[in-house]
Amino acid sequence: MLQNLKEEVYRANLSLVEHKLVKLTFGNASGIDRKTGFMVIKPSGISMRDSGPDDMVVTDLSCNVVEGDLLPSTDAPTHAALYKAFGTIGGIVHTHSASATAWAQACRPIPCLGTTHADYFHGNVPVTRSLTREEIAGNYEYNTALVIVECFREMDPLRIPAVLVASHGPFTWGGDVTQAVLHAISLEEIARTAALTLSIAPVGPIDQTLLDKHFFRKHGQGAYYGQKK
Repeated sequence: MLQNLKEEVYRANLSLVEHKLVKLTFGNASGIDRKTGFMVIKPSGISMRDSGPDDMVVTDLSCNVVEGDLLPSTDAPTHAALYKAFGTIGGIVHTHSASATAWAQACRPIPCLGTTHADYFHGNVPVTRSLTREEIAGNYEYNTALVIVECFREMDPLRIPAVLVASHGPFTWGGDVTQAVLHAISLEEIARTAALTLSIAPVGPIDQTLLDKHFFRKHGQGAYYGQKK
């Protein structure tokens, strides 16, 4: 079942390790097949170097295992709820990459200071509010998704395909899981660069016109960056 998606999700999880965004088993990637409504996600607590595509777990969006002998990631309820809330996304990545996690632990959004940031995110990368004690003690992983969705009530998740969960770490997403990995890589880079920039001088945000130029030359109907397919 969903063999191509299993292979894509496996490669995505392996790519996170190769790009040093995941150490030990700190992170996961998933993809969804919108036709069936099934999600493929990394198994819980398993090293990618000790697994293969067939070890990826297929679940429904209630996190019931449809196929696989292993337990899905403990973050599966977060992924599933985001797929329900953001109907245009096809892949999700969660890491504890150092720079992005530092901003999350500081409970600070990553400000858009320059064009490197603007190439991928149309504005600041937001940080969620902290979960309440009741939300933590209850359905924690599901409630993590709810605070993310709450954060995007007035934002387009495709224009800012990333979020920092307060005191936790980053989540990214995209049209598919490969694009979600790309956003995780770029998020870590802009998080590191923003921190470095602010250590040099207390600069303000990028000019909005320059931000729009860089974002929309790569995204949307008027995009002209790269090669035409």
